[in-house]
Amino acid sequence: MSGFATLIMVNIDCAEPPVLATFYSEVLGWDVTHTQAEYAMISDGTTSIGFGQIEGYTAPTWPDPVDAAPVPKQFHLDFYVDDLADAEERALKLGATRPDFQPAPDRYLVLLDPAGHPFCACLRS
Repeated sequence: MSGFATLIMVNIDCAEPPVLATFYSEVLGWDVTHTQAEYAMISDGTTSIGFGQIEGYTAPTWPDPVDAAPVPKQFHLDFYVDDLADAEERALKLGATRPDFQPAPDRYLVLLDPAGHPFCACLRS
């Protein structure tokens, strides 16, 4: 199937765009291409991730069920990694946290970025 569009960017709401831009820049090895208090962006030269400041931002309360969560998860990013333990250690050093609930820790880890968004480190194999 052929599409009619090409993904160029994903934008993520947060309270502190420069903090998330720096975090994901280190996770992915991408350049921070724009940074100011209200908006920041990283890119690999083809695709970008933008981070926009939202007044009153509240982090998702994952893993609470959607019907019970005061702030449900709206999205999450998945990243391939070669070593789960190494990826976890490096992400934690950058400011990520690890929730207690892990659906499949032998295949992937759910971590939370500094703004509380869940993301997955998925074993590349």
